[in-house]
Amino acid sequence: MPINLSNIFAGIPASLPDELFEIILENDAIRIERIVSRGHITAEGHWYDQTWDEWVLLLQGRAALCYENTTKPAMLNPGDYCLIPAHTRHRVAWTDPDQDTIWLAVHMNKNK
Repeated sequence: MPINLSNIFAGIPASLPDELFEIILENDAIRIERIVSRGHITAEGHWYDQTWDEWVLLLQGRAALCYENTTKPAMLNPGDYCLIPAHTRHRVAWTDPDQDTIWLAVHMNKNK
């Protein structure tokens, strides 16, 4: 089997009207994706409520994550990561509009 070599920072479009989601690897137990934000946020009033755990690593840029029933967003800088347990309502409140914010998201046990 040949090695599929790629780069997490490559292939980002110059124009990014919508947040970019790209699946890097997926099977029955896990999905790994690259997310690129450039000032994108979760729509006001919308909360993600997933049935699976999600681990995210911020590779580049800056972002603010909000969790329901908390008053202060969690600020993420390059190298910061967190686990978002299943059914933890969350949203992206801010991403840096002046640079690409690149996330590595690992969705686990997504078919429970």
